[in-house]
Amino acid sequence: MTQLNLNKGWGQAREEICRVGKSLFERGYVHATAGNISMRIDDGFLITPTDACLGFLDPNELAHVDAHGVQLSGAKASKTLSLHCRIYSASQTLSPQTCCIIHSHSTHLVALSLKNSEFQTPMGTELLAPITPYFVMKVGHVPLIDYHRPGDVTAADKVAQTITHYAQHGLPLHAVMMSRLGPNVWHDSPAQAMATLEELEETARLTLLTNHSALSESDIEELRQSFGAHW
Repeated sequence: MTQLNLNKGWGQAREEICRVGKSLFERGYVHATAGNISMRIDDGFLITPTDACLGFLDPNELAHVDAHGVQLSGAKASKTLSLHCRIYSASQTLSPQTCCIIHSHSTHLVALSLKNSEFQTPMGTELLAPITPYFVMKVGHVPLIDYHRPGDVTAADKVAQTITHYAQHGLPLHAVMMSRLGPNVWHDSPAQAMATLEELEETARLTLLTNHSALSESDIEELRQSFGAHW
């Protein structure tokens, strides 16, 4: 368990989820009742309620679930609870300090997943080519997951398998893209998870706006050597 989680009280964690949700809503990264946020705490997780608007969250209504996903208190947990639980578990291999997951229906990312313009890599099908250095450094690989209905446990299985597949090749993931739905991003703090989502959505916007070309292998190797980029 991360030091952040051990030291962050329930109240502070609840306020942080609401702060991030409000920021994302006000800047258009989420809309209506789409999207969800969770945080890992010392005895399980906090997650936004099902069909809640992230811009108007009540800290006291956040769902509290144990480490196995059994709800202990609060409003009914988001329908994507099983997906969040699987991400936390699968990410432990290379990213054991993961403590926050954000799911959004960000416009440019969803639009890109509808264009059938996916990027093929030796690891599998991904959403985005490495077109900017900050995408490579701050986000990394973003596998594209085939469409599943919202809340489908099959999608959770697929995401967990994908995280494990990349980890077996020494590549930690911080995001996956659910086709037609939106990204799930995760990191060591809510601020880092939000920044990952922001960089990811901006890269999708640039991809849609330009006739882009990927960075060369020598460019990417320089980012690996200079900044420890995982690509």
